[in-house]
Amino acid sequence: MLKNVFFSKRIKWLFAFFGILATYASTAQNQTNKSDFWDHVSFGGGLGVSVGSGYTDILIAPSAIYNFNDFFSAGVGLQGSHVKFRNEYTSNIYGGSLIGLANPVEAVQLSAELEQVRVNQEFSDPKFKRNFWNTALYLGAGYRADNITIGFRYNVLFKKEDFVYSEAFMPFVRVYF
Repeated sequence: MLKNVFFSKRIKWLFAFFGILATYASTAQNQTNKSDFWDHVSFGGGLGVSVGSGYTDILIAPSAIYNFNDFFSAGVGLQGSHVKFRNEYTSNIYGGSLIGLANPVEAVQLSAELEQVRVNQEFSDPKFKRNFWNTALYLGAGYRADNITIGFRYNVLFKKEDFVYSEAFMPFVRVYF
């Protein structure tokens, strides 16, 4: 019986010793093999508010991109907007997008963005509602300085009769941190 007590104490000490050793070894390994994924991720997006004579347009569009290198980035975005024109028209748009960016030279940024949004529209004259999905494919180009890009994009799938966007060409300001 005395041998079993002595033996069980040694086992406990050995488990404790190897447990501490394993913890120390795994901590040291994590420090040397640390993933740098988040070092390549940039966050940004857009905010917009436009208010006028009976017109309101509010946009929130956060996004995140992964910078593969100095030339290529890709990511995802979310979007939500509310548009109201007097008592004639109301629209709520929400959805997401896939974004691809290419920087062939430091000052030029080319972009492709596939957007899928849900559109909820209400017209007052005649009174009716429309709810549908809309797909947009934007191809764009802009001037880039550090993490800010200013440019234009064109929706190659634009349909004026959907009343989702007023024009196929859209200016943009893109900021990533």
